[in-house]
Amino acid sequence: MSVLVKPLVTEKVSALNEKGMYGFVVDRKANKVEIKREVEKMYGVTVESVNTMNYLGKSKSRFTKSRVITGRSSSYKKAIVTVSEGDVIDFYSEI
Repeated sequence: MSVLVKPLVTEKVSALNEKGMYGFVVDRKANKVEIKREVEKMYGVTVESVNTMNYLGKSKSRFTKSRVITGRSSSYKKAIVTVSEGDVIDFYSEI
C-alpha cells in the first residue's frame, strides 16, 4: 500500500507551491518519516519538513422522494511537504 494517495491541486495549495510547499493526501496510518521518505523517493527532491493534518469526514444528507439519505464523506490525512530551496515537484509532467 502506498503512503501517498494523491497530490492536492487546489488554489490554496497552488499558492504554497511558489514557496516550495506541496500538499498530498496520504495514508491515515503514515507518519512524517514515512511521508518524507516516499516523497524523496518518488520525486527526487530533498524534503526539509513535513506537517500533517487529520480531517474528519463531513456528514452529508439529501432528500429523496421516499426518505432522507444520510451518510459521511471519508476521513483523510493531509500532508504539507516543504522541499529545499531550488527543488521543484512537477505534478503535470506525467500527463
